[in-house]
Amino acid sequence: MIFIIVFLVLTLDQISKFFITQNLQLNQSVPVINGIFYLTLVHNRGAAFGILKNQVPVFILTAVIAVALIFSALKNKKYKATYALSLALILAGALGNTLDRLLNGFVIDFLDFRVWPVFNVADSAITIGAVMLGWSILTEKYAS
Repeated sequence: MIFIIVFLVLTLDQISKFFITQNLQLNQSVPVINGIFYLTLVHNRGAAFGILKNQVPVFILTAVIAVALIFSALKNKKYKATYALSLALILAGALGNTLDRLLNGFVIDFLDFRVWPVFNVADSAITIGAVMLGWSILTEKYAS
């Protein structure tokens, strides 16, 4: 089930990025809900909030380490569903953004609420997964 979730999130991420790049020019912004939510094509050459610009090898190495740690954690069959789902979301997001960096040298971002930096489906998966992971660590005991 974990790999189905990873596949679905990764597919949604890559299809949404493909659709955006086919329909918007770089830095073009289209209102979806005027004044609240826009689709804005941005090439992010950094990490979160654009920090560490043009450090592609660092990001790829970090992602490889994260993916290896997640696979190692998932090899242990003694975990709760929330913990596994959180790792699946983080894994899918890491793979989606790493794929962008490998193919393009940057990450394609397009979800723009104007009060937060522009982001994408992979970023959302990582963020949701990280919150879920923290919650599961703080509130659940692992299966014995």
